[in-house]
Amino acid sequence: MATLLDYCSLVRSKNAGPFTLTFDFMCHDEHTYRSLVALDVLSTALFADLFDTDVSEVRVIAHPLALAVKVSLPRPTVQGSVRDSDCYAGQQYAPLLEMKLPDPGRPV
Repeated sequence: MATLLDYCSLVRSKNAGPFTLTFDFMCHDEHTYRSLVALDVLSTALFADLFDTDVSEVRVIAHPLALAVKVSLPRPTVQGSVRDSDCYAGQQYAPLLEMKLPDPGRPV
């Protein structure tokens, strides 16, 4: 089994303003990009479930020229509010690193 880091050279989360959380998944090469997109694991349903939001609020955008996938959704709490435990949203990607995926060397 593999993880996202076997597919991506960079996995990060960050703010896109005080109300939006964004994730970037930048793949090692075209093969791993195509494999990751074909798996459809970075789905609107996954992020809606993880961040307790409606699936219609989640945007998953594949960027083939950049070999990247971007996901945006409403922040669980407004940036800087009393309940905000990650002001820069730089730690929100961590639960995704444990996902088990097929080996990217094998055909998908």
